[in-house]
Amino acid sequence: MGEIKDIRKTKRLQTIVILVFVCGLTVWSAIGTDFSFYEVFSGIGLISNFVFLDLLPPDVSASNSLLDAILETLYMGFVGMVIGAGIALVLSFLAASTTTPHPVIQVVVRAFTSIIRNIPGLIWALILVASYGIGVTVGTLSLILGSIGFLTRVFADTLEEIDTGKIEALHATGSNYFQILAQGVFPQFLPGFVAWSLYNLELNIRASTIIGMVGGGGIGFAIQKGIKLFQYKEVSMAIILVLILILSTEFLTSKIRERII
Repeated sequence: MGEIKDIRKTKRLQTIVILVFVCGLTVWSAIGTDFSFYEVFSGIGLISNFVFLDLLPPDVSASNSLLDAILETLYMGFVGMVIGAGIALVLSFLAASTTTPHPVIQVVVRAFTSIIRNIPGLIWALILVASYGIGVTVGTLSLILGSIGFLTRVFADTLEEIDTGKIEALHATGSNYFQILAQGVFPQFLPGFVAWSLYNLELNIRASTIIGMVGGGGIGFAIQKGIKLFQYKEVSMAIILVLILILSTEFLTSKIRERII
């Protein structure tokens, strides 16, 4: 009984120490950022005035002119997903411990895709604007790079979780590397490949709006232009169209995933 009490006291003390540390870190961070609840609540009136007087109601008549921008956003997200998934498919087979031809290749590929993944799409867009100028090419390339980094990681993790029993059986029958991939690996990997690719499409649609605001084209660029020209009611219409596009994409991709999985 004494040992149990000591363990409980130790856990209780650890919990208290963690809570004190988190509280102290929160206060320190708030001081460092000059955050205060007074400023938050004092700005509610100004936010309300902006939303209900300047932003609303949306300018419905602008929806026709925004349709092309919405379609550009959809095209960028889809192309970024397809090309990114295709490249990531190849890289993931090199990056997964269950399918890589050599451990050195696995380390190199994982390091390369980790660098790509940890550079935000916004930064990629700013870099690419300097080379390609403002437009959908920049947005599409940024989404492709982001998709490669993200999908290579999740595809490789999926490959490492497959059942290796069939792979070992194919090894025993003398099958070569490509026969093992085609017959033992890919059938197990396919549902995860489709599911993660569709999820990446959702991420691309969201990201393309932000990327567009720094010159990547699409609806994000239209929103940025509207803000600069103080056309806030047109901006609110663009935001509504973005929400419709995102929710529609999520609904469709979730239905497809349900049928596959």
